[in-house]
Amino acid sequence: MSSRNPERKQRLVGQDSHLSRIFLLLLFVVSAQGVTPNPEACLVSSSVNGSSISCQPPAQIPHSLPADTIFLAVEFFNLTQLPADFLQGVPNLQELHLSSNRLEDLSPKFLLPVPQLKVLDLTRNSLTRLPPGLFRISAALCTLVLKGNQLKFLEASWLHGLKALHHLDLSENNLHSLPPGLLENFPDLLTLDLSNNYLQTLPPDLLRGPLNLERLHLEGNRLRVLGEGLLAPQPKLRYLFLNDNRLASVAAGAFRGLQKLDMLDLSNNLLTTVPTGLWTSLGKAARNLKDGFDISSNPWICDQNLADLYRWLVANKDKMFFRNHTRCSGPEALKGQRLLAVAESH
Repeated sequence: MSSRNPERKQRLVGQDSHLSRIFLLLLFVVSAQGVTPNPEACLVSSSVNGSSISCQPPAQIPHSLPADTIFLAVEFFNLTQLPADFLQGVPNLQELHLSSNRLEDLSPKFLLPVPQLKVLDLTRNSLTRLPPGLFRISAALCTLVLKGNQLKFLEASWLHGLKALHHLDLSENNLHSLPPGLLENFPDLLTLDLSNNYLQTLPPDLLRGPLNLERLHLEGNRLRVLGEGLLAPQPKLRYLFLNDNRLASVAAGAFRGLQKLDMLDLSNNLLTTVPTGLWTSLGKAARNLKDGFDISSNPWICDQNLADLYRWLVANKDKMFFRNHTRCSGPEALKGQRLLAVAESH
């Protein structure tokens, strides 16, 4: 089994997007039946809710859009900037996908014409910052994807105006630190993705605002310590990814209160031991860790200090990923042996 859950990299789009893709597929079916589309035209589909438009090269980006447009995708054009009036005349727009361009900046007024926008996807652009005020009338926005840009830092003020945010993806940027209070106004946040950045520490108050978080992606950073209070206010957290960091220390109470955790990934870190009591709240309930856990590829020192972990492993071994890759690095007499086998022998 793999620690990379099938749900791991779902594209965070709404139900309307799914329907729109179906309509676009129907257009291809029509084409296959003998109607040849214009290669310089965007794909346009209609539903009872409004029009959906998808543009990719070699299509030409339209100068105007249908007034009832609810879905717009302009992707893979290598655009560095967008016209100032790009979104004029589409007040009902709900989804905007601008991925795989080379956008370097956005106007503070960019989103003013689309107050009903729910999904903004800016994946794989060249943004180094967001203009303050960008979201000042974006109270309906629930999904913001900034994956794969060039953000080196964030300011909490950049996100002011967002009130309904459910999904925030900041993965694959160049973030080295996060400001305090970044998420304090997002109580309904469900998914936070900070994976594949350069974070060495996290502000203690990072998760004090979002109290309904279900998925937290911190993998692929440079975190060294997981402290006592970071996860404390997260009773609904189900998926926690801490793999591929440099974690050498996890506080005894780090997981306290995570009663609904379905998946925990601590693989590929620098853990040699863990404190007694760390696992107390995990694996007891019937559905707890039902999707498994991974502690492989750590340099475990298999001595008496792991007695608490041994007992927990034996009780939860059916949920364990990569047993063969979870081995002792010491002491010398046990080097290379499977951690679970050592645990079962105690």
